[in-house]
Amino acid sequence: MPKASPNLNDRCERFIETIKLQCLNRFIVSGKRHLYYLTAEFTSHYNTRRAHMESDHLPPVREEPEEVEKLKMDQIEVKSYVGGLVKSFERRAA
Repeated sequence: MPKASPNLNDRCERFIETIKLQCLNRFIVSGKRHLYYLTAEFTSHYNTRRAHMESDHLPPVREEPEEVEKLKMDQIEVKSYVGGLVKSFERRAA
């Protein structure tokens, strides 16, 4: 965060609250490396896979889908992040 940017402070505080409530409160952190791993995994999920209401329920860092198509269950792959706390659904490779 740039120095002398009080207008960004509320966003930082909100993200800290989110990471505490949705991630860190569910684990017993066993050291710095474990804390860094959890925060890196959660931040990656938060910015690249999680749906955000402000951006039409798409992640902020994303590729725009060309069109929406229906998939069968055997075409979907479930991926787990942050020790299984967070799940993401993706198209299975052909």
